[in-house]
Amino acid sequence: MKFLGKFEGIAYALLRIVIGFLFACHGAQKLFGVLGGHSMVHNPQMLVAGIVEFVGGVLIAIGLFTRIAAFISSGQMAVAYFTVHAHANGSFVPIVNQGESAVMYCFIFLYIATHGTGKWGIQKNG
Repeated sequence: MKFLGKFEGIAYALLRIVIGFLFACHGAQKLFGVLGGHSMVHNPQMLVAGIVEFVGGVLIAIGLFTRIAAFISSGQMAVAYFTVHAHANGSFVPIVNQGESAVMYCFIFLYIATHGTGKWGIQKNG
């Protein structure tokens, strides 16, 4: 499948854009109570989470300060897993404690933080 290699830059850009957009949607739920969510700005921890998710997701999607936004977002998802999911349902296993998305976001953002912006971003080496 070596022929797919020529699409690596495009595939990475699409990954960054889509994941950033989806993460921003999580933040929008917490901050603005949209997209089927409820505003959680009254809870300081959820307010910070919403800001990191919304701002971080937008920055990652548009490719601006990508590395730092992704690094902070990765850390926030690690914190979310260990504070909310790790002990839920009596299991540390993500599929059991419903923490799969937190773990996936954490490691995708860690990869994005090491890779940078790539194609179609505002900041070329971000």
